Amino acid sequence: MKTIQTAALMALSALFALKAEDRPKTVRVTNITPNLYANEIEPSVAFWQRLGFEKIKEVPAGNKLAFAMLRKDNLDLMYGTYSSLDQDPAAAKSYTRGTSFLCIMVDSLDPIVAATKDAELVAPVHKTFYGTTEITVKDPAGNVITFASRT
Repeated sequence: MKTIQTAALMALSALFALKAEDRPKTVRVTNITPNLYANEIEPSVAFWQRLGFEKIKEVPAGNKLAFAMLRKDNLDLMYGTYSSLDQDPAAAKSYTRGTSFLCIMVDSLDPIVAATKDAELVAPVHKTFYGTTEITVKDPAGNVITFASRT
């Protein structure tokens, strides 16, 4: 961990040592969309639909899905299958399978607790020292999802 922190500080120091004209230009970020992967995505799509997300795009692969995009309000979430990812030679050699982690701020935990009652519980509803109330569950693909509220 100390090595990572040292490397990060060195990178920041190098960046700030650059002349203003050599620094990266500021770019306005308009959206960040998580793109999660699983062996099969249908159970994860159903999980998010219980939370009010709508499937807005899908790419079939036979009688299964290779990709799905979900949306709630102005938030998007994408799921793809590892088998579809493996069809792209560059992608296939550039990733390792593993758990992803999401933290999602919500205005109320009660509907989330009800909608995730069948999900694998990682941490029950609890108050944190930094002022939120949270619940953490796993989606059907094994990704760890923390829902947090400031109320």
